[in-house]
Amino acid sequence: MDGPSLPLNVRRLLTTNLVVNRLHMFVNGIAILALFHYRVTTLVRVFKTRETPLLPYLIVLVSEIVLTFLWVLHQAYKWRPVKLEVYPERLPGDEKLPPVDVFVCTADPSKEPSLGVMNTVLSAMALDYPPDKLAVYLQDDGGSYVTLNAVREAWKFARFWVPFRRKYELKFPCPEAYFSAEESAHERFIGSSEFAAEKKIIEKRYAEFQEALGKNSVNASDSVSRDHPPVIEVMTDENGDSNLKEMPLLVYVAREKRPGHPHHFKGGALNVLLRVSAVISNAPYFMVLDCDMYCNDPSSVRQTMCFYLDPKVSPQIAWVQFPQKFRNLSKHDIYGGSLHHLYRIRQGLDGLRGPQIYGCNFVMKREAIYGTDKIQKEIDLNQLKKSFGSSNEFIKSIFKNYKPLLPEDRKPSAALQKELQLLASCTYDNGTQWEKEANTMVVWPNANSHHSSDLSTLRHSSVPEEVSDPYFIAFAFVFLSPQLKHVQEVVSFGDSLWTLLYELRVWMMKSGACYFFALMNAFLHKLGLHEANFSLTSKVVDDEQTRRYEQGIYDFQVSPLLLNPLCSLYILNLATLILGIPRIFHAGDQFFAQAFLSFFGVIVNYHLLEGMFLRKDNGRIAPSVTLLSVAISAIILCCGSLLLIY
Repeated sequence: MDGPSLPLNVRRLLTTNLVVNRLHMFVNGIAILALFHYRVTTLVRVFKTRETPLLPYLIVLVSEIVLTFLWVLHQAYKWRPVKLEVYPERLPGDEKLPPVDVFVCTADPSKEPSLGVMNTVLSAMALDYPPDKLAVYLQDDGGSYVTLNAVREAWKFARFWVPFRRKYELKFPCPEAYFSAEESAHERFIGSSEFAAEKKIIEKRYAEFQEALGKNSVNASDSVSRDHPPVIEVMTDENGDSNLKEMPLLVYVAREKRPGHPHHFKGGALNVLLRVSAVISNAPYFMVLDCDMYCNDPSSVRQTMCFYLDPKVSPQIAWVQFPQKFRNLSKHDIYGGSLHHLYRIRQGLDGLRGPQIYGCNFVMKREAIYGTDKIQKEIDLNQLKKSFGSSNEFIKSIFKNYKPLLPEDRKPSAALQKELQLLASCTYDNGTQWEKEANTMVVWPNANSHHSSDLSTLRHSSVPEEVSDPYFIAFAFVFLSPQLKHVQEVVSFGDSLWTLLYELRVWMMKSGACYFFALMNAFLHKLGLHEANFSLTSKVVDDEQTRRYEQGIYDFQVSPLLLNPLCSLYILNLATLILGIPRIFHAGDQFFAQAFLSFFGVIVNYHLLEGMFLRKDNGRIAPSVTLLSVAISAIILCCGSLLLIY
């Protein structure tokens, strides 16, 4: 009689982190309660005596209530941090693994160069997973012939790359990553003459592949269309004499776009991929990748199956989220590209109900999107069409006994092509529940508050006047406690103290600009005053920007809309610090706390001072932005002074 099978996954509680986190919550919580006791008692006194202006005090109080609320929410992921471990070697044989579809979205080859996009596609095709159970779909929202030709070239190169990666068990499924790193083949092959010979052949073919994409990408921006019919092409060998079962499926999809029809950006693109893939491969699971996020570990999909094939865990989960990891990070990680703060958050979310979806790098159950667990077996076909649209074939695909229509030679029949054209049309989901639910997506800002410092420029009402005041200890603790907790998290994660500074700067920059505009955008969208918009981020590498990044110099070649709030706040803090220094010498410790807060903001964000006044390179803050920020700060100071006077 067989014993109990070994687990596919294990959840290990991080006990030390748990104890430290909960102790910090308790002590910091007491300090916050003391802070609010001071605020309430002082507010009562201000009402009675009118010793200080009421409005500035109320502004500070509301700000602290909001920050405290965010701090409380932020403690959730610290409550029960765990580490997940998976054992893909314990999975059943390949014949028992479920199929998986991979979705990659791109939009403009002039901003998302074909070589990078095709490396993402190739990395997905070269995953350590049964090739006959793996299908890769590239959704081209630009309907560009440049991207279509690039996919055709990628298919040709993949016929050599995929077998090579599998044969020699390369650690990197992405060609670009493999050729730019140290040798990652299995150690038993290194030194083999056969391996060396085949590697030379692959290197030559990759160089030819790069050259072909370079020639193909001429005038890439002119190839993008916002008015085109649907195009679906399944890659296959024209001669038909090769064994296609040894290669994953590769499909190019360009959904229909017309000027008068909303396309819902990436959400709409994924909806089309779900429908198109349903009648071609219909895998029960699908992975979503951004076009510049290649698979770093060939065992990625197998790792997700350690959860989905666990009968205890699988019914409770809808998706498995992988963290993002950037390649070629500088030792000066000034933009927080290592994303270690997200890794720390993820450990806490794993101890709750799992992480939120980041928008890419996740594997999801198809039935979680469809909601098929709620569909009754005897439901009327017309009722289903209200949810899933007019395609009978697509409706059939939602049931587990469905057989996809693609023949073994991977050449779609005329009937399948007609069905695909319908499913990729821009009007397919008009009037359906799918249109109302699946296309509706509002992204709210991720307002972290692990640094609850209040860089206040207000007078006596902001913090206790005297350093000797007992309440001053509570205020000092509320300020210092998160900083020290941040130090503990960074050090325990194995990072340097420079990471502490870089993460703090990134948080302040996001809070002062990105989160503010994201919040305003979300409110305006909810009120119907602003339409959702999407601006494609360019992935084209700029040599000068790269050089500055390697040297640890910030690049401020971004929208003035983002820089003006940051620069205005910085100048405001700098001005109040300069104006407040004489008062410190005159009044002793009465203004010490206010001055220290301003000093802290000035020192941490010194890179803004450099960008505005000290640097002369092209990456500096534009003089027009600096002048406008000075004017805004002057207006705020004047208004604040008048408010205090009257």
